[in-house]
Amino acid sequence: MSGLRVIPTWRHGQERLYVCGDDGRNVAWYDREAARVNLLSESSRQDVLDVLGPFLTGQVTVGPPPVPTPAELARLSLHPDDDLAPNRPGEALVISLDREPGPQRRLRTDPRRRALAAQQMVGELLDGLEAAGWRVLHSVPLPGGSRLHHLLIGPGGLFALHVLPARRQRVRVSDPMVSVGRADPEPLLRRVRADASRASFALTAEVRAALVVTEPVAVDVLAAPRDVRILTVPDVSGLARSGGLLKPADVEALHAMARDRGTWARV
Repeated sequence: MSGLRVIPTWRHGQERLYVCGDDGRNVAWYDREAARVNLLSESSRQDVLDVLGPFLTGQVTVGPPPVPTPAELARLSLHPDDDLAPNRPGEALVISLDREPGPQRRLRTDPRRRALAAQQMVGELLDGLEAAGWRVLHSVPLPGGSRLHHLLIGPGGLFALHVLPARRQRVRVSDPMVSVGRADPEPLLRRVRADASRASFALTAEVRAALVVTEPVAVDVLAAPRDVRILTVPDVSGLARSGGLLKPADVEALHAMARDRGTWARV
């Protein structure tokens, strides 16, 4: 990995040195007070240590971010207004349609309804993974009005899933551009990556990005996306077959952190 840079910042009253890639994603951070370098991906270990070299003092511990302790989890006793767990798939769209239903008669379906149907389809599948030890949050609000469509946490790690409705249309992917049918291409993968990066920052854990395309005629991947999985609905359940990264206690701890609205307030 090349092009890493160090950005100093303050968070929760403590100074941290964040290591970011060319695209602005956080790959690690150095906590001076704890004398610890937290890696979001083990593959970047040496590059991170090289760029942090001038800033490291004394002996430091290097490894993945520590999971919250029971004492930290005890502080996550949430007021109902701050608990994101009850959010339904497409929660923001449900509220928007309730407030402004739109004209009853129109030639084309309201795009909000198409987006809602797609998120509900994927959300139902994700909810079904709970029996396999996975936890899911829907419609996670981010500062600035954006939302994570779905956040999946389980034995195979963490995934930020963005849902793209494409019923009976061909989808073309050429990183970072995505086009649906005859619509102009848009740099959608930039947003997908950015959302996953913000989730990694909030949860101090690696969150992988995924774009879920619903009901397409075909998906043509012209250039393999970097760090983004391109999935269709049948692929979603397959995420449950991945494992070996998180223990059940880690899954519950990260889920408890993620469901707190305050966790996302500064990402």
